[in-house]
Amino acid sequence: MRKGVGLGAFDRRQLTSQQYASHGNTLRTEQLSSLTTQLEVFQSLLHQFSVTHAKDIRSNPTFRAEFARMCNAIGVDPLASSSGKKEGGNFWAQMLGGSVNDFYFELAVRVVEVCRATREVNGGLIGVSECKDRIAVGRGIGGGVEVSDDDILRAVKSLKPLGSDFGIVTIGNQQMIRSVPKELNTDQSTVLEALQVLGYVTLSMLQVNLRWEKARAQTVLEYLLADSLVWIDSQAVEAEYWSPMFIGSEGI
Repeated sequence: MRKGVGLGAFDRRQLTSQQYASHGNTLRTEQLSSLTTQLEVFQSLLHQFSVTHAKDIRSNPTFRAEFARMCNAIGVDPLASSSGKKEGGNFWAQMLGGSVNDFYFELAVRVVEVCRATREVNGGLIGVSECKDRIAVGRGIGGGVEVSDDDILRAVKSLKPLGSDFGIVTIGNQQMIRSVPKELNTDQSTVLEALQVLGYVTLSMLQVNLRWEKARAQTVLEYLLADSLVWIDSQAVEAEYWSPMFIGSEGI
């Protein structure tokens, strides 16, 4: 007859399980402590770097982009509202001395100004590059400021916590700033993409090339025209719908 397992064996197993659990907790505590120390070191170095190179960060768009990529590499978003923010402002703004935050928030104000000034012309849709060029020659502290497309994208991103209607949309191969709450549907985006290439479209062009019914093509064009996203040339043999951006860039 096989002898059963005694109570002593159960006690030993229970003791072994407790020892494994205790060892696991110790390892997790040590790992957490190590990661916390590494994060504190990263934060200290990042703060020191941003203070030392604050002037370059604000004045040199290439240097600024590299700094932003360095922040992203270690999981730091200087523009994000941190859940760990201290009394009196954003945690990262305090840690970075405000140099990065201040620059992008000031730039965001300039972006808003440009979008509002051009909204009647472009219907609230402006290319990132065009916005950058307008800011570069516009007014500001010390005159125009040199910025990059990456700066503009980050500035628009900084407006999101404010609940603004500003956002980035991609039409064809061009990134654009949308400053109106309306979303573009697929048909509207398709026409705007064609306008980037051709400069203008007509009702018959959309019917032939996209195989759209007349009502569908006409509805899209009327929507874009109502929102000033296209301009109409009624003097042509067939009404031509032009992109305001194309007209401005070609000097037409």
